[in-house]
Amino acid sequence: MARKRVTQHVDSAQADEMPTVPIEVHRASTSFDSPKAISATCRFGEPWVQGGRKAITQGFGAWTQFSTKLVRRWGWYPKVEPYAGYGTDDYSRLVCRTVLAPGGSRSGELMRGIRGMLAVPAAGVRVKIEIDGVPVNQVQVGVSEVYDRYDSSRKTSWEYAVSDSAGYLDLVAERGNTPGIHVVSYQVAGRRKVTSELFVVPVGAKVGIITDVDDTIMVTHAPSPVKAAYNLLLLNPKKRSTVPGMSALFTRLADMMPDAPFFYLSTSPWNVESSIRNFIAEQGYPAGPLLLRDLDPRPKTFVPSGVEHKLQFAEQLMEDFPDMKFILIGDDGQKDPVTYATIARRYPGRVLAIAIRELSPRESSALGRVAGLTATQPMPVTDVPVFTGTTGANIMKTMLPYLRNTLGIQ
Repeated sequence: MARKRVTQHVDSAQADEMPTVPIEVHRASTSFDSPKAISATCRFGEPWVQGGRKAITQGFGAWTQFSTKLVRRWGWYPKVEPYAGYGTDDYSRLVCRTVLAPGGSRSGELMRGIRGMLAVPAAGVRVKIEIDGVPVNQVQVGVSEVYDRYDSSRKTSWEYAVSDSAGYLDLVAERGNTPGIHVVSYQVAGRRKVTSELFVVPVGAKVGIITDVDDTIMVTHAPSPVKAAYNLLLLNPKKRSTVPGMSALFTRLADMMPDAPFFYLSTSPWNVESSIRNFIAEQGYPAGPLLLRDLDPRPKTFVPSGVEHKLQFAEQLMEDFPDMKFILIGDDGQKDPVTYATIARRYPGRVLAIAIRELSPRESSALGRVAGLTATQPMPVTDVPVFTGTTGANIMKTMLPYLRNTLGIQ
């Protein structure tokens, strides 16, 4: 197994030297609220599409109300599920979710996907947040107040932030942080503090890696709905398989570019974040934040397609790190070639290389196992160099020499 990348942690001595004045946060300004994402709302599309989305939205709301009342009777109360954040020396992006859970429930525990998918959101919960022990001055952030009815309990406070109708909090904290991994703690009434990692990218980092997860580093058989559903919902997360050679490729990239951050992008929902995060650590991939999606079909976010989701997050990273160039890694089973070509076209000069792992007919579809056919996508048409291979070793042979030459690495 490839050795794990060692990342600097901020120790307690460093934390003690940091200022103890409260950290201010503000509304998270993301590309999800831009005109580019407007087509994903329920207000657009053919009448039958609008009607279908409205029905699903109402059904989701009814299920949420029913499940909330049920688990409240069982004595469940809010807890925080913390997710890894990322930032620079100027600011940090923090994400967490409040859900209802029994008293003995632990945050971030490894579980089968079906349990995570049945999580009941806890809306409008007050959350206290600290970065390295320094309290954050909260305001109500995110965009939930634009789409939900006004709630006076959401007004500005200097002690806590309030989760939205799906339990999510998306914060931007303005504070200078040293490069490395910091600790963010979250706490709600009646629960102990829970923590997550905050990956602070060095100012001098010129290259970042945006990588897909499903069938790029972890075998999920995403093009096959039945297999994908089984792997996501029922498979023991400890039995997930890694794509051959990809861990070694990522380790070599980390050795070549020690300051390069890794951003893991998946169309899986936040509900299974702990399973993917555990897989990344166990298989020796470089540590980094996960960028997953919210399956709450509110009018604002109505379940975007995989392409829309990846484009939105990639564009967000382009905006968050305007001086950084990126290496895009994916597979040809979920339209990654088209998505990455679109990113390269929209941001000329910002993409150094594209790596596409080629799925076998057996991986791509049930039909492929019988007829040797494939449901994969064609390679992108772009000016950016594209490197392909069925394994990480295949990609490594051609892409690494190119990167060394381009970046002047000996």
